Amino acid sequence: MLLRRSLLALSRSDRVKGLVATMPVSSGIVARYVAGESTEDAVRTVGTLADGGLLASLDHLGEDCHDRTQADANVDAYLKLIDALTVSRETGRAEVSVKLSAIGQALGRDGERVAIDNARRICRGADDARTTVTLDMEDHTTTDSTLTILRELRTDFPATGAVVQAYLHRTEQDCRDLAYEGSRVRLCKGAYKEPASVAFQRRMDVDRSYVRCAMVLMAGAGYPMIATHDPRLIDISMMLAKRNGRSTEEFELQMLYGMRPDEQRRLAELGHRMRVYVPYGSQWYGYLMRRLAERPSNVTFFARSLLTKS
Repeated sequence: MLLRRSLLALSRSDRVKGLVATMPVSSGIVARYVAGESTEDAVRTVGTLADGGLLASLDHLGEDCHDRTQADANVDAYLKLIDALTVSRETGRAEVSVKLSAIGQALGRDGERVAIDNARRICRGADDARTTVTLDMEDHTTTDSTLTILRELRTDFPATGAVVQAYLHRTEQDCRDLAYEGSRVRLCKGAYKEPASVAFQRRMDVDRSYVRCAMVLMAGAGYPMIATHDPRLIDISMMLAKRNGRSTEEFELQMLYGMRPDEQRRLAELGHRMRVYVPYGSQWYGYLMRRLAERPSNVTFFARSLLTKS
């Protein structure tokens, strides 16, 4: 837990970011978890995944944007991505995931309105291309704002997906509120450093919360998206789906790009809808550090390379 907290703190370090960005060894680690920097890289990855029977959700990395010009650029990047997916005829295999902080939510007093307007542009483009958008969830200070924006977007774009994080105390109730017909809900554990006042700190407690939330979603009328790499939680979720009479078309499993790829393909071959969360873009540093925090086996190799570089 201490190692995880240290890595999450490093994710905000400009000095460490400068070292990592120029490390040839780290580039191999980056390539494991990030599809590339360009739209072409993202679309190419979708095609590769599709060949293996896998779906995709594409995230253009650019969170915590505090500049309106950059927020607009991030929106344009999503619209370019949707156009490229349309041209490549991959919209049936891929949707897009959007962090609202990347498109204006963090711009102060007017941030929420800017984010809503920008999210509408992306949702409209996705709707025209016959694909969907899922709003990523970020740290707990943005949860209420994100759910408010979700409700507004669903008025015109009802297929807009929600994300909930099992480590937050509030999430079981959020699942109850979101488990209605047509509601797409991705359930993940959560990857941000959060205080004990709002989030479970022990892994066991997070896992128990995950199961309780999965029970609510599987028993509800919505479309659950089970996002975890934990074999035990996957098995429990599939058991809950069966108990509630859900076919394999009525829920899906999700994993991150680069995490358990063999298992992703195995589950797809068994007939499950398996979606891979695919990040791409130049702003990969914070995302990479959160992945390392979740994957202790990579930390020693990474730290040794970083010390050699410094």
